[in-house]
Amino acid sequence: MEWLWWIFIFFIVGGFSWMVDTGRTALRTRHERRIERLKLAEKERLALEEAHKPPEAVCGCSHHLAKHDRRGKCHEDVETPTQWDGNKKPLRYELRQCNCQQYVGPQPLSQIYADELTDLD
Repeated sequence: MEWLWWIFIFFIVGGFSWMVDTGRTALRTRHERRIERLKLAEKERLALEEAHKPPEAVCGCSHHLAKHDRRGKCHEDVETPTQWDGNKKPLRYELRQCNCQQYVGPQPLSQIYADELTDLD
């Protein structure tokens, strides 16, 4: 029966609160690490999705190649400044046709096939 007094004294002194704080800290750390792993898995999934997208054919004017005709003329409207203040900042804009040159880079490939070199799983 003497051991019962020692347990009672242990709880009075605060031994139980130390055990509760240790448990809470362990659970908090476990939760934070689990959230980190979930975020890393989400980033990996997004990176894989991004890697499997085909390249887009975009002109130097940032318009898609579908907006250009065969001669290279862009059919998209852009805002061009028409009036400036004393500090050379535009005050007014007008919509005008884009006057860019057609995309001159490499033609995007429709699909690339290559065997996987490593297993990501």
